[in-house]
Amino acid sequence: MSNELSIIIPAYNEEKRISKTLELYLKYLKGKINFEILVVINGCTDNTIGVVKSVAKSNKEIKYIDIGKVASKGAAVIEGFKRTESDLIGFVDADLATNPDAFYDLVKNMGEFDAVIASRWMKGAKMDHRQPVTRIIAGRTFNLLVNIFFNLKIKDTQCGAKLFKRAVITKILPSMGKTTGWAFDVNLLYAIKRNGFKIKEIPTEWNEPGGSHLKLKTIFEMFLSVVRLRLIYSPFRFIVTTYNKVKNVI
Repeated sequence: MSNELSIIIPAYNEEKRISKTLELYLKYLKGKINFEILVVINGCTDNTIGVVKSVAKSNKEIKYIDIGKVASKGAAVIEGFKRTESDLIGFVDADLATNPDAFYDLVKNMGEFDAVIASRWMKGAKMDHRQPVTRIIAGRTFNLLVNIFFNLKIKDTQCGAKLFKRAVITKILPSMGKTTGWAFDVNLLYAIKRNGFKIKEIPTEWNEPGGSHLKLKTIFEMFLSVVRLRLIYSPFRFIVTTYNKVKNVI
């Protein structure tokens, strides 16, 4: 019998946080739903894998794979998608920014929808700490650009808690191979929309991780990634293709 729910957690150097995250999710979900948690270990240089193995020894719901170093969190999530067959498949961050009850709200809201995503910017959302002004400005500007380019009509494409029906992942996974980085979530949601699936966005409770600062380089990469993605889905795709070829040569 397949699981009803698979939760993918990409993990890069999370030895100090992953144990608490797994324990809280296990405690909350047991008895509510038949589930598994797949930790995708991505090129860690610390003991993340040792911590995960320790929790997995006494909890059959915990699975893990070590995929080595990949380009981004999005690439790690894609690898997780390839290894799950549950009725519902989602992902969440390892830092407990989304508590298990907040993630389970996605499950409860699925209904007739094909995807349910958490939003920090909808009315009713709760955040335990206010984000730095630079992060708010960059995030809102990024979201505006995304909606201009792709007409997703989504307030928060980047929140790290999303859930999908298996049919959605099966349909879009072949087109998700090479687009990673900051454009991963946008590409994912745009692929869902292009294939006629229904997305529901719900307000969430968000625990802002401490010590997070948005660098100027990161802001530039965010905007460049969404411009690149727009080119990929346009008659000017050749620009990206040509750039990739030149970059590989150099």
